[in-house]
Amino acid sequence: MKKILLVYNPVSGHAAFKNRLDAVIENFQRRGIFLSVYRTQAEDNSAFVECVKIFQPEGIIAAGGDGTLHAVINWLKKNSLDLPVGILGSGTSNDFAAHLNLTDEKIFDAVANDSTRPVDLGCVNGKEFFVNVASAGVFTSIAHEVDSRLKNFLGKSAYYLRVPGELKNFKSVPLEIFADGKNFSVDAFLFLVLNSPSVASFKKISDTAKIDDGKLDLLALKKCSAAALINLTKKILAGEAIQSDENIFSVQAKTFEIKSCVALTSDLDGEAGDLLPLKIETLRHAVNFFA
Repeated sequence: MKKILLVYNPVSGHAAFKNRLDAVIENFQRRGIFLSVYRTQAEDNSAFVECVKIFQPEGIIAAGGDGTLHAVINWLKKNSLDLPVGILGSGTSNDFAAHLNLTDEKIFDAVANDSTRPVDLGCVNGKEFFVNVASAGVFTSIAHEVDSRLKNFLGKSAYYLRVPGELKNFKSVPLEIFADGKNFSVDAFLFLVLNSPSVASFKKISDTAKIDDGKLDLLALKKCSAAALINLTKKILAGEAIQSDENIFSVQAKTFEIKSCVALTSDLDGEAGDLLPLKIETLRHAVNFFA
């Protein structure tokens, strides 16, 4: 019988995954898969590594949002644990699972059939990893300030409820960007370094970002007028890729170095990261995902 470790976040989304837990266990058992369950903690998750060592699973399933997946990936990479990863999306934001077009049934069958695909990761400052997006700027700070209870209750709209009140505070910052050694200077409201094109519940911010091409895509929203911001928002809401918009700076590379004279805290898959400067490296095919 195949052994899989299920890692679930008890507060992701509407904290409702526990109501699905029995059905998830039943679906895996019906396919000849035995689950052991690890419940994430708010602070110390050192027990995760011990669970892996004792249980010796053949794969990990992350049940939660992008933040839960981010945590699992970092626990694995930082402890040199090479295991395939699956996702049961149950968080406020499930952008990476949405990009892979994963349903519960697909994950159950993929694990049973050992169906995996290699996926790139981004590595920040040689110590932190992201699977979907690294960013910094205006909207990043808003997301970090949203109360977790409000986020769980309202979902993604909790972020956007903060935006109207923050418009008057939108300020661009000077960015110095080195992309595979080439130097660019941009005055921007924010930047995104994408592995997948799915960000903030929008499925196609970029039409060149791919999760297995060995490169990352940087998009920076340049300083522009309110009218230009509205037009750009319309494009995003219409599902259009935006890297060709005149107000977007776009470059694809294997490595980035991003600096600013303004103090900016980065965001990695929805979790607070390091202050700039950032050195970002693409790790090609660093993780196998059940898909």
